[in-house]
Amino acid sequence: MSLAKLTEPTRDIDEEMKETSLGLSVVIPVYNEKDNLLPLHDQLISAIEPIGISYEIIYVNDGSTDGSEEVLQDIQAGSPVTAVLHLRRNFGQTAAMAAGFDRAGGEVVITMDADLQNDPADIPRLLEPLKDHDIVSGWRKDRKDAFWTRRLPSRIANWLISWITGVRLRDYGCTLKAYRREVVENLELWGDHHRFAPAVASWMGTRVSEIEVNHRPRVRGVSKYSTTRIFRVLMDLLVVKFFLSYSASPIRFFGGVGMISVAAGMVISLYLTILKLSTGADIGGRPLLVLGVLLIVVGLQLLLMGLLGELVARVYYGVMNKPIYVVRELPKAGNPPGAPEGRSTPQRPG
Repeated sequence: MSLAKLTEPTRDIDEEMKETSLGLSVVIPVYNEKDNLLPLHDQLISAIEPIGISYEIIYVNDGSTDGSEEVLQDIQAGSPVTAVLHLRRNFGQTAAMAAGFDRAGGEVVITMDADLQNDPADIPRLLEPLKDHDIVSGWRKDRKDAFWTRRLPSRIANWLISWITGVRLRDYGCTLKAYRREVVENLELWGDHHRFAPAVASWMGTRVSEIEVNHRPRVRGVSKYSTTRIFRVLMDLLVVKFFLSYSASPIRFFGGVGMISVAAGMVISLYLTILKLSTGADIGGRPLLVLGVLLIVVGLQLLLMGLLGELVARVYYGVMNKPIYVVRELPKAGNPPGAPEGRSTPQRPG
């Protein structure tokens, strides 16, 4: 992981956007949205041009089969600020977003959907809170979706994600978000984790804000949402929670559960042993004996799994040269107070 940006002192986002050759990147995953692309592009240009900064619009064609590719090619041919990435097949929204992040060069990266339900006119409003925050997330307060199949499950999911991850947002599912570049550069996305981006980035100590944004009903195309996504979200949430809490030290999870299991098995076994010695009762056919032995065996396996996890984590962080910390600001050049002259203090352990 590169710490080049994360170790710089935080500066005003307006200064950064004006000093760099490219101030803003808009990343838009596209999957079968042919009829929405032209009006979306026109609205984007109308919303961004008055801001007065350099920008680029990156469309990521995620294996569309409805003619979106041809429309995107026409847009790119007529717009010098537009770039189009064509993925070989439909990899999913998270992969498409990650591809856009890798291509983006702006100091601020905006993500949004291509279905015209996100309003490009909200982009300038997202930039203002970035002066004091690292991520600004949209909140679709007046959401134009069906209540029972979309809004109610979303509310439950938002509450659950906020409670488990500790990052309080009212609308994790809103794709309209703004990120500082240093966050995007160090944000690792996989699976369907794009909706958890603020929570995944929270390990860096990011400052997250949420503002109300406009949400419009879908008038063209077909929604890609399905109820099976609910189960994927739940599974992904378990992965995110484990990543945030135990990725650097998995023994704390597996070891803790394993020790509880072994302790419970030992208590059961001790009870049965005392019962046998004091009364001579036959304990061989008792289910409690099987339970005690099973708890001990499972607990030992979890402890071993935790040790193996520690080994894998150390190999991963060592081989990938990934530090387990993020520095907000480095001291100025020169030796720190109390350091001997002529020696430098390393930024990270060898």
